[in-house]
Amino acid sequence: MNAINSAYALDIDTCSEQATKVRHSIQGNEPHVFTDIYSEEVNIAIWQRNLSSTLTGSVADFLTEKPRFKASMTVSPQSVLESISESLGTEMSELSENIAELVEMFCCLFELKRVGLRLTVVDSAMCPKFHVDNVPCRLITTFQGVGTEWLPHQVADREKLGRGSNGKSDSESGIYQNEKEIQQLNCGDVALLKGEHWEGNEQTGLVHRSPALGADERRLILTLDFSY
Repeated sequence: MNAINSAYALDIDTCSEQATKVRHSIQGNEPHVFTDIYSEEVNIAIWQRNLSSTLTGSVADFLTEKPRFKASMTVSPQSVLESISESLGTEMSELSENIAELVEMFCCLFELKRVGLRLTVVDSAMCPKFHVDNVPCRLITTFQGVGTEWLPHQVADREKLGRGSNGKSDSESGIYQNEKEIQQLNCGDVALLKGEHWEGNEQTGLVHRSPALGADERRLILTLDFSY
């Protein structure tokens, strides 16, 4: 077999291997569900939770007062409460404590000393097309508004990602066959999204996107990323 044929065969074998990889979601009502992200076959772990009425009320008031709020910082479990409280203000203590708890969980789970934190109010889809993240793993949760949308691995046509969509919208590109296949997080859910840079997860990072928003609709989104 010549070099060209060998390379072609290698490409075929690689594509076949990627096609046979199994990935699925896992969800639960307790945060210990996050440990399942270490399972090779799991590419999204979801902690399903309900936010308190006092928290949702204070967040709604906050968004009315500060509709363009954005905060980005690197924090440790030891510094996060002070840092986020300084950004949000003392009247948002419940939200600050909620965020601090998530930072502590994330750092403990992945043995990190610090994380990159972004807390952002958005009034439009930040990433409106399905994509994958070039990170090991990302935490995302929505404190107000609709949650992130994602596709199960077995229904996503990854060849339609990025340039493969030929500039077409998700509904036209063929990345999914039926809109009923699109999954969505609930407001308050906390999800770990396994990305392309997780060792052994190449070509199987979770396919997801920001949801479309209606007029005068806003989301408050928190993301946590590895910081080395």
